[in-house]
Amino acid sequence: MIMARLYSTEEFAYYLIANTLYQFVAAFSALGLGQWFIREVVAVTDKEALIHRFLKMQFVFGMLFFFVNVLLGFLLYDTAIIRVLSVLLGLNVVFDNLIYAVKHVNIAEYTQKNTFLVLGIEATSKFLIGCLLFLYPLSIITLSAILIALRFITLNLFLRLGSPGGVNLTQFWRSPLAYKQVKELVSENWPFIVIGSISIIYWRIGSIIVSKTLTLADVANYEIAIKLFTMAQLLPVIVSVTVFPKLSKLYKEGLQAEFKSLYRKVFLLYLLFGLLSFTFIYSFSDLLLPLAFGAKYAETAIYTKQIFLTILVFPTALLQANILVAIKLEKLDMYFNILSLVLNVLLCLVGLYFMKSLMVVSLSIFASFLIFHLSQDIVLLKRRITSLKDILFFYVVSAVLVISYTYAHYYFPGFVVFSTYWLVIFLAIYVAFFRKNSPALLDVIK
Repeated sequence: MIMARLYSTEEFAYYLIANTLYQFVAAFSALGLGQWFIREVVAVTDKEALIHRFLKMQFVFGMLFFFVNVLLGFLLYDTAIIRVLSVLLGLNVVFDNLIYAVKHVNIAEYTQKNTFLVLGIEATSKFLIGCLLFLYPLSIITLSAILIALRFITLNLFLRLGSPGGVNLTQFWRSPLAYKQVKELVSENWPFIVIGSISIIYWRIGSIIVSKTLTLADVANYEIAIKLFTMAQLLPVIVSVTVFPKLSKLYKEGLQAEFKSLYRKVFLLYLLFGLLSFTFIYSFSDLLLPLAFGAKYAETAIYTKQIFLTILVFPTALLQANILVAIKLEKLDMYFNILSLVLNVLLCLVGLYFMKSLMVVSLSIFASFLIFHLSQDIVLLKRRITSLKDILFFYVVSAVLVISYTYAHYYFPGFVVFSTYWLVIFLAIYVAFFRKNSPALLDVIK
């Protein structure tokens, strides 16, 4: 936000392009082995040896993909500043891989509070560095170098503070690591690697397409919209981390009724979240975004509204992806992810051929995600986990409420209308479904 206000649109766009490239490469670098590690660390006797081996693997992968990031930066872009930034920001791949490993160590050892502590320190430090820009203007290169230094400090905090007691993470580099072990590990867990990579690539590929086909202003508008969308994703993602183990346990124990009941409760909660998130952005983005990012980004609200169409289906699609993995259909989930990514890219490229507009990218994301959701619905219907009535309820209710709300907002704009409208809807859904199917909404969250 601070960078958008203080740097020119051109400089900000250059930074966003290099940052997108790094995040694109980082999608592959960890190879999605976090789930493998959590599963294995529970069963082994020498946990410290496994933890050190996992850290060393992530370091090796990080170094390899750092060079891939630099190579892509020089091949894809001729601009000198983008190439320099691709080298600087590419170092994040190495640091992120090691931090990724420590995060999963904390998850496995139930010490996530260490992760939150270190990330809180980093977030505060980034904010303070951003505030310094108001007093001491820095070039985008200098600022990037400072942020890389901060990331290195964060990594050291993770290795020393953000780790479970009794495990010395700073000695991971001494752990033996054979090429054969790595090869076997990757070959055995490739579906998770593909799923983990595609989930990030899906959101980053649009930035690369925009940077190669549209203007630098479009790059900035798209990145701001995607950043806001990513923030909106946080709540369903966090809830899913808690819900997924419960779903897996219920399915494994054969408790089908409880399994379906939990799925239905969380599904309705996610439906409400998606509707509220979209309507909030639709109502207030025109007012809030220019205040946050500056008047030069007044048009960003239009594209943010278009991007946020996807929030209507994202939370429930995330839940249904967890269901597929819980019932051991992760390969099918992988194929759906691949299909969605391919559709997204094809729709973007074809649409941009006929109309050079950022709207094409936004609507391509929504359309491909809608197909992704429908594919999941078909499988879950065949498995009798959901019903045709529930599927129709989701799409009809979402469409009717969104369309009616946009008309209500157009003719009766204002906060009072927004609050009253959604209070009535929330109470209606609660009375019709939550009171009937569960003692309290808090049961879902708990």
